[in-house]
Amino acid sequence: MTSPEPPPGPEPLPIPEVTRLGQEVLREVGTVIVGMEGPLRTALAAVLAGGHVLFEDVPGLGKTLAARCLAGALGLDFRRLQCTPDLLPADITGSYTYDPASSEFVFRPGPVFTGLFLADEINRTAPKTQSALLEAMAERQVTVEGNSFQLQRPFHVLATSNPVEYEGTYPLPEAQLDRFMVRIGVGYPTAEGEVDVLMRRLQRRREEASVGQVVDASTVLAMQAGVETVTVDPDVVRYCVDLAAATRGMSALEVGASPRGSQALMLVSRAVAVLAGRDFVTPEDVKAIAVAALAHRLTLTPAAWASGTQPADLVSRMLDQVPGPATVGRA
Repeated sequence: MTSPEPPPGPEPLPIPEVTRLGQEVLREVGTVIVGMEGPLRTALAAVLAGGHVLFEDVPGLGKTLAARCLAGALGLDFRRLQCTPDLLPADITGSYTYDPASSEFVFRPGPVFTGLFLADEINRTAPKTQSALLEAMAERQVTVEGNSFQLQRPFHVLATSNPVEYEGTYPLPEAQLDRFMVRIGVGYPTAEGEVDVLMRRLQRRREEASVGQVVDASTVLAMQAGVETVTVDPDVVRYCVDLAAATRGMSALEVGASPRGSQALMLVSRAVAVLAGRDFVTPEDVKAIAVAALAHRLTLTPAAWASGTQPADLVSRMLDQVPGPATVGRA
């Protein structure tokens, strides 16, 4: 049994309206989250581009709170799953259970049936359970015992990962990393930003923090449709391809970025352009998200890994070496 195809998408919002709403979402989230303007902008751009986001950094930097606040401002149903080694695939997708009242087995949806699904510390759960998210992320559906069930629209995965702890963790395989449109490092706040975090906590007089809803799920779909109308010059498209192709010839890499990497560059750069108030993409938009869109798709050689080489540094070096197109503007 296969569930019916989803209905056609909504009419796209005009670009100025998408820009206004996107900036309002960022302002609302910024009332709670301090010092994460860049990562939050990239995360919102990935969502508007229809992708999934991986936050990878040390604990205690507010990654989970940022995901919850982003879901609240976007008006999306939100579910959080704390990943542990004993988690099973059915704990994510759901399963069939026996209903004594009807004497039948009925499907009980799992937490993935939501608008924004947060897989917290995804590298703490086993590969079999990690792979349960692959179909959901790629096809926006899950299959249980031969039956396929469509997920909500929009549907996005925000996952967090701790890159400095190895005991009791299972590194995400390259195939699943490639499903995330961007991987974002949060970084430590400045001293002033950290003081601001503490002062806001004192002023709230409680641990919980919340944001107001700016849009709803149907509006998010219309914003995503609006991003699809952004103009991308053929020279900028070629620049995305050239950047991804350049990683495939690096001696420090066993595997470079796939065509999915160049597509991620193009798709996220459109949303970056919209958040900046433009209806066309510039090479600077592509450069701004190149590390987030490409670094996690690169596989280092053993020698490069042993020498401490970081994929993000390779992408930054590549941006200096690959010539970009001439200045691109409105056609």
